[in-house]
Amino acid sequence: MPSAQADPHPPSVRDEGASPQRPDGLARQALQLAMHLLDRAELRQRPDEMSLALTQVARCMKALAALGAAEAYLRQALRWAAMLPAADARVDLLCELAEVVCSRAEAASSDAALDAGERRALRERARDQAFEAATQAAQATDPHWEVTVLLRVSDVLDRCGDHDDAARMQCRALALMGRRQTRTDGDAGAEAVQAPGSGLLM
Repeated sequence: MPSAQADPHPPSVRDEGASPQRPDGLARQALQLAMHLLDRAELRQRPDEMSLALTQVARCMKALAALGAAEAYLRQALRWAAMLPAADARVDLLCELAEVVCSRAEAASSDAALDAGERRALRERARDQAFEAATQAAQATDPHWEVTVLLRVSDVLDRCGDHDDAARMQCRALALMGRRQTRTDGDAGAEAVQAPGSGLLM
């Protein structure tokens, strides 16, 4: 099974002077709690618990602007989620991973230490995760989930500069919404036809 290999005191977010009254102090408190839950999950090694705990740590890292650490924890969470039967958790993690990597790419645009190739690699990685999420979205158990995923994917692609594919994802989402609205209207019409034969007072 995958191993989290979590450092309980990640150097990327260490700040001995943090105060619980400051926003970053609250975020560090949340990180400590998430790390504690991860330690407990590691004892049981259950995919659902590990995936959730790693995701919570990643979100705390993201709140602290430690985007590289957030990406690493999300990738670990995704490996555990791959063991789950339903696709929902995997798709959600793919979306979140794409969003974090996209944010890394945006932050890298003002980082003189990174060359153009490294920035381009981040954008490509974000796009790859976004397209994988869109591909797997149809496997989700929630019928409305695919539309939400496609809109999230569209946003990531647009932020990465891939405007044509972003527009295509939006069109796909709108087409799904239209088909579902048509089915809803059809069901309502069928109920209206049946109503006179029911025992209800009209």
